[in-house]
Amino acid sequence: MGTYIVIAVIVIIAFFAIRSSRKHMKGEGGCCGGGGGTIAENPAIGKKIVRIEGMHCENCKNSVERSVNKLDGAACQVDLKNNLAEVRYDRPIDENALRFAIERLDFTVTAIEEA
Repeated sequence: MGTYIVIAVIVIIAFFAIRSSRKHMKGEGGCCGGGGGTIAENPAIGKKIVRIEGMHCENCKNSVERSVNKLDGAACQVDLKNNLAEVRYDRPIDENALRFAIERLDFTVTAIEEA
């Protein structure tokens, strides 16, 4: 009888683990915390498109936006489905600082393009 209970508990745990993993890979589940960010207050003078690998969910998106928005004059909006971030800025922004703001979160920046 005890064996059946243990097997039932393992099956239930496996069910929830698989369901959570499927949500995570679709970008629906949580993995990295959540949150919002700030927006640059002055009119934008330029825009960069940053291609990013490693984002899986809404919380990954929020982490990148929060980190980039901490840069002076930057306002970031992440497109999770296309794995890119649109960064508008109201003053010159250093690409190395932008890359570091994203890669410190364990994502990989594959390209930064002027838009």
